[in-house]
Amino acid sequence: MQIFHIARAADWLAAQSSGAYTVSSSTTTLAEEGFIHASTAAQVGATAGRFYRDIREPLVVLVMDDRQIVAAGTAVEHEEAGNGERFPHIFGPIDPAWVLDARPAHFDDTGQFVY
Repeated sequence: MQIFHIARAADWLAAQSSGAYTVSSSTTTLAEEGFIHASTAAQVGATAGRFYRDIREPLVVLVMDDRQIVAAGTAVEHEEAGNGERFPHIFGPIDPAWVLDARPAHFDDTGQFVY
């Protein structure tokens, strides 16, 4: 299943150089949170609206296949988020090789998250 992580473009660029992406969310790191937040395709827009709307720097959406991540030895668990929805959580750094696409993303004039 494809899963998605919203990232600051600068953080993604740094991860490509270092070999590991370790930002959990818009405000925390993997070390602080214990996992990296991700979304399903149906959840990306709402996640962006809740947590990324006020970020003014360029964003990208990282597209990954959870089976590839698990095959590499990193757990992906779909966990309850307290609102009745289950979100994918990645329990380790993201290897840039797992990223199938890094799509530039932004909020358009109507407030929709586009990626």
